[in-house]
Order: sequence, then structure tokens, then C-alpha cells
Amino acid sequence: MTGRAVTSGAVACAFAAALCGSLVRATAAGDEADCAPPHLSQTGLYDAGRAGVIDPRNRRFSPQYPLWTDGAEKSRWIYLPPGSTIDTTSPDAWVFPVGTRFWKEFRFGGRKVETRMLWRVSAARWIFASYRWNDAQTDADLVPADGQRDVVEVAPGRSHSIPGIADCAACHGSKRPGPLGFNALQLSTDRDPNAIHGEPLSRDMITLATLNASGLLSPARPDLMTTPPRIQTADPATRAVLGYFTANCGHCHNRTGDIGPDAPSLHHADLLRDGDDVIRRLGVHRTQWQVPGQRDGASVMLDRAAPDVSAMLARMRSRRPSSQMPPLGTVLRDQEAINAIEKWISRN
Repeated sequence: MTGRAVTSGAVACAFAAALCGSLVRATAAGDEADCAPPHLSQTGLYDAGRAGVIDPRNRRFSPQYPLWTDGAEKSRWIYLPPGSTIDTTSPDAWVFPVGTRFWKEFRFGGRKVETRMLWRVSAARWIFASYRWNDAQTDADLVPADGQRDVVEVAPGRSHSIPGIADCAACHGSKRPGPLGFNALQLSTDRDPNAIHGEPLSRDMITLATLNASGLLSPARPDLMTTPPRIQTADPATRAVLGYFTANCGHCHNRTGDIGPDAPSLHHADLLRDGDDVIRRLGVHRTQWQVPGQRDGASVMLDRAAPDVSAMLARMRSRRPSSQMPPLGTVLRDQEAINAIEKWISRN
């Protein structure tokens, strides 16, 4: 797949540079450029000569805890170069081989609006690229490095915008960038039936079991088959709430993110160790951001005894740019998730 994309890329790079200069950088040899092709059809997602048909070398997957994006329907694919494996030496932070590509397609009202690509072009560098679909739904064009605003209305007076490169890096990380939603917990065969916005698996989607059976994990991880990853809590509702938090908050609220190291980590690895301890820590951690109307120092992240002073709920309800959470990629609050969390709190 990469051979097709890079072959056409030699011709496309000059045009791509004009569209999105921040994505192009000369290689050490100086004889070729790493770049995002100007059209989605040139990225290797589709089978050559068969418009809209996914190349079978690209494998579909669905994280058990999806990221909320204003109710968009999504499809996701991964490509691993032939003969390569995912380095699972650190079970909490998989390392993907050079040449790996991820795609995520966003649809609103059944129409494709954008597709994002994440491509590992070297050991030290990932490329982020977003493509906007044309009106005929035949192809998508690379958007400028600063993204495109208001590409489709998702509610009266509210429109979805395609993120810029800086926005992508803000969520995927700049020190150790990589994919979101493709890890041991998200691909576990012990799938959460109560996951908020959970998506059904189809037979063609990869899981930990298919990765292991195909020899794509190195070293092999038979322990993930005998004991599939699961958020450690005995309560099904707590499991679903924590799953939502790790998918929508954990890429920033973790031990290595930009959030202060003293804040409770929502990284999937910490939930696999002790989800109930994470809940406890959320209930005592005082936040710098104050819930409106509350005295200074009274707001904690998630107070199950006093939800009105819970900063996490207040920020989930807000869609003011200065206070909303997540801070990027959404203009509508996730009412289904808010309802589920409020119901979970009300039981106590």
C-alpha cells in the first residue's frame, strides 16, 4: 500500500506543499519529501482503480470506548507494512512500525465530511493530515495546515470544523505522538456491553485476538488472550463511565500529558490496574478551574456526593471555548454521556 501512495506522492508533493507546507519536510538524503498527498485517493486507503473500495490490506477496527465528535458516525482503518509487527515491549505504550497508517472517516447525516490520516514516516515523526470530501462524494482534498472552519452544520447555529495540524498534535501528543483508540484496552475481546456510544463489532474488524493470531504483536502477548484487558472495577456502570473518561479525557489527563502530574490519571493503563482508586482520586482532587458559583477551592474533579461542584460534569455541560471539555473537536455537548454519568452518580 505504501508503495502505491509514495509513488504517486513523488508527483504530488509539490502540489501538497503549496496546500499544506507544514506537512512537508525533506528527508535526510534530501532527494525526496515526506508529505501528505493532495487527495485521499492517493493515500493508499482505497484499492487502485476501484473508487471507494477499501484496499484489503487496510484493516477495520472499532475501539470499544469511542471518542465523541458531535454525534458523527465513524469508520477506522489501520495499515501495517508487510512483515512488520507492533512492538508491545511496553504494554502501556505500543510502538508502531515506520510506514503504519491510520485513517478515520467522519459522516454526518450519512454523508462523508472528512477523513483524517495519521502516518508514521520515520522513527521520530508522524504526519497528521485531514481531507475534506467533495460534494459528489468521489474523493476528498487535503485541507490547509490550519484546518477549515464550519464545513457542515450539525445543529442550528453550530457547525463542525476540520482541525488543523496544531489541533491534531494537541490531542495526539507532540513529544511521543501516536494513535488514540488503538491499544490493549480498546481492542480487548472482553468488550464492555454498556460502553457509552459503543459500536458493534463486525466480522472483518481486528481485535487483540486477531492481532495475536496473525503474529502482529512482538513480543507475543498470550496473557492478553487468557486475561483480556478490562477496567478494574466490579461495578458495570463504573466500568462504562471510566471507559468514556479514558477515551475522551485520557489522552491529556495522564501521567505524561500536559495536565499536572498530581492530577488523577485517566490513562487506560491506570484503569486496568485499579479503576476504583481512580474514582476515589477524582473525588478528592481540587481543581484550579472553579465551578461557577462555588467558593475558591471547593471544586473537585468528580464529587459523587455533590455533583453540582464536580468540575468534570460542569465542563462537559459547557460549550464555551474557555471552559468546555474536551476542549477541541466538538461544538455540541454529549448529552447521552452526561445523562449516563448523572445516573451513575444518583445511585449513591
